Amino acid sequence: MSQFFQIHPENPQPRLIKQACEIIRKGGVAVYPTDSGYALGCAIGEKSAAERIKSIRRLDDKHNFTLVCSDLSELATYAKVGNTEFRLIKSTTPGAYTFILSATSEVPRRLIHPKRRQIGIRVPDNEICRELLRELGEPIMSVTLILPGDELPMTDPYDIRETLEHQVDVIIDGGYCGMEPTTVIDMSDEVPALIRRGAGDPTPFES
Repeated sequence: MSQFFQIHPENPQPRLIKQACEIIRKGGVAVYPTDSGYALGCAIGEKSAAERIKSIRRLDDKHNFTLVCSDLSELATYAKVGNTEFRLIKSTTPGAYTFILSATSEVPRRLIHPKRRQIGIRVPDNEICRELLRELGEPIMSVTLILPGDELPMTDPYDIRETLEHQVDVIIDGGYCGMEPTTVIDMSDEVPALIRRGAGDPTPFES
């Protein structure tokens, strides 16, 4: 049975953040809030936890995880990005965007597109999520919490608990945090390309 932590969305309790991070570090699967809904996540190096997430979502090996980061200081470690692209990303983060970038060798192969070596990067505008990432000290491998057969993501922490308490290790109740997906911008080429309109304003990336 999973741990269930009710964490304040504006002033997250450090004790609960630390406990959640310990579970993640030990290979746990977490449900946690972002600025575009709840997500399933695990530590970067935990292959078995990633497989459990794929099982919950019934994802095949072609589905790409996103690296969720606390800020842009980790960007250069995992993605190749030029000065112009960096300034654009910096001007819109934290926010409800996913940026598709060329991956560096630091990114595990299972996280990237096998042919194009790309990775999705996020810096969410959600205080619980950001505190979790700061305490963890590294990005979280993440996918949106949409169950097989559903068209919309789960939004109620108590419904999530009832459904997934025997399949994940920690559920963070951060209240309602939206359900509109991120805006996806492909920045792996010279000109940014809008892949999906979502919660983030796409205007800065439209020429």
